[in-house]
Amino acid sequence: MKSEKIKYPLKNKLIVLVLVAMMPILYVTIYLILALVNYSRAYDQIVNSMLLANAYNINFKEEMDESLYKLVVSSITFSTIEEDGTLKDPYKLINELRTESNNLLTMTNDRESRVWLQSLLRNVDTLEDRVNDIRANQEAEGQYEKNIDMLYNDIYILTELIQDDIQYYIYYQTKSIEQLKMQLNKEVERVIVISILLGGCIVISVILITIAIRNSITKPIQELCHITSRIAEGNFSNRAQIQTEDELELLSDSVNDMSENLEVMVNQIKEDERKMRYAELRLLQEQINPHFLYNTLDTIVWLIEGDDPDKAVDVVVALSEFFRLVLSKGKETISIREEKEHIRGYLEIQQVRYQDILDYEIAIAPELYTYKILKLTLQPLVENSLYHGIKYKRAKGKIWVTGALQHGASPQEDTILLCVQDNGIGMGAEEVRRLQVEIAKPCKETEKGFGLANVNERIRMNFGMEYGMTIESKKGAGTKVSIVIPAVKIDEPSAGELLRESRQAKEAGDTEGERV
Repeated sequence: MKSEKIKYPLKNKLIVLVLVAMMPILYVTIYLILALVNYSRAYDQIVNSMLLANAYNINFKEEMDESLYKLVVSSITFSTIEEDGTLKDPYKLINELRTESNNLLTMTNDRESRVWLQSLLRNVDTLEDRVNDIRANQEAEGQYEKNIDMLYNDIYILTELIQDDIQYYIYYQTKSIEQLKMQLNKEVERVIVISILLGGCIVISVILITIAIRNSITKPIQELCHITSRIAEGNFSNRAQIQTEDELELLSDSVNDMSENLEVMVNQIKEDERKMRYAELRLLQEQINPHFLYNTLDTIVWLIEGDDPDKAVDVVVALSEFFRLVLSKGKETISIREEKEHIRGYLEIQQVRYQDILDYEIAIAPELYTYKILKLTLQPLVENSLYHGIKYKRAKGKIWVTGALQHGASPQEDTILLCVQDNGIGMGAEEVRRLQVEIAKPCKETEKGFGLANVNERIRMNFGMEYGMTIESKKGAGTKVSIVIPAVKIDEPSAGELLRESRQAKEAGDTEGERV
């Protein structure tokens, strides 16, 4: 099935082109989006950590120092400290800071920041131990001086250290933001470079693939346009050679099938027209003989009535020989020897009728006798010279029939020149031009020169358009009609016969194929 030839549909080719153009762009876009999302998350995480650390940096030391100071110098105890709305439980402050510090430690990736968080946690543990000592001293009573000393020498120093840890953490987190920014800039630069390189590759790939796809589409279409234009001009021999395995190949196969079918149909029509035309020419050719026969019979009757039976017998013999050559066993071509005898018989008969005005001479080279010629080629020319040249001269005239071999560049290019010339009334230049135009037409379309047109058309149909007839004439000096035909031996097939044999063989082959 023809549908099996479609391996690469045009739709798929266009999809490939779109994917080649879109996929790299889509990849770069997704990459940029994911990178921006990751950097945004990292930035938000650092900022949130800094905000949280900064809150402890501002409040923790003040709240812790104030609460422990009141616990040492006043009557407030650890169990009643929350009753005072301005103070906070040191243990809760320590636990909150420890919890948030651990959370920050899990979120922080920067090494320096993690070091200061770990230092902070150690200081928080130490602070908790000192708070425990103060609480133990408070419960033991009488340890006020010791607690004051611990408050100034341990607690305040530890909260100061914790505050320093937080500040250092914030400082390094700030540097992390700067590093993140630099990393982001580098990533952006790298993405830009990759995008430029990838974009160049995409452009080159798209151009190459576009050219390939365009050529696989436009070139077959151009070839199909060329083929269809040749078909429109009547040339059906060209065939499209498209092997793209897509819809265009199916289209080219259909165009080839159409061209082949049209060629067969047109050749059949031409052959039918040729056969019809050939039949018409044969019919027109046969119409010449009755007219000549009637005139000859009238001549025979006239001779008998004139008491000249010997002459009448000669005319009957000449007439018999004339029609024997005319029939020629149904052959269309005869030898030039036979055509010469045919003309001689015709002129002998006509000389009997027009003995006072007609004289003739036949000078055809004997070397031409074995060459072939279409039957009744010269007789219409001789008849035309007699009835349109000599008869109206009002004096005795003469007809010359000559023939010679013309050598070409090779024996296959040799031609034969046959001339029928008279010294009759002749024609003017304008009349000769009109007659040339008339005999170049199909004989059924001619208004004058019917016999000459018949001969010219038969020659061209059988031998080719390069052969045929020319006319030369001068008013009062006579007319010369020349015929050029190919030099083909009587036992060799002519170009027309070869063409007919080729067609018959083709028709036979087609018929045999149909039978099979």
